[in-house]
Amino acid sequence: MIKPTEEFKQEAVRIALTSGLPRARVASDLGIGKSTLGKWVSQYRPSDLVSAPQADLARENERLRLENRVLREEREVLKKATQFFASQRP
Repeated sequence: MIKPTEEFKQEAVRIALTSGLPRARVASDLGIGKSTLGKWVSQYRPSDLVSAPQADLARENERLRLENRVLREEREVLKKATQFFASQRP
């Protein structure tokens, strides 16, 4: 028998927790025992599986907020420059 990889185990737990299917069905579909799946679920807390994507989203949100702030400041500078040069016309 081939030993399941960590990635396989984590994906099995994710499916078991998010699919809405009974764990017995998920275990059967994946070709593993129900008790094995239960052990993996208790081994890999749901927060472990969600934290990586959530961390990526948080970093992306922070990057976008910073970019948004810079773009707003640049727009304000351009508005002021336009007003200044418009007032300089004879």
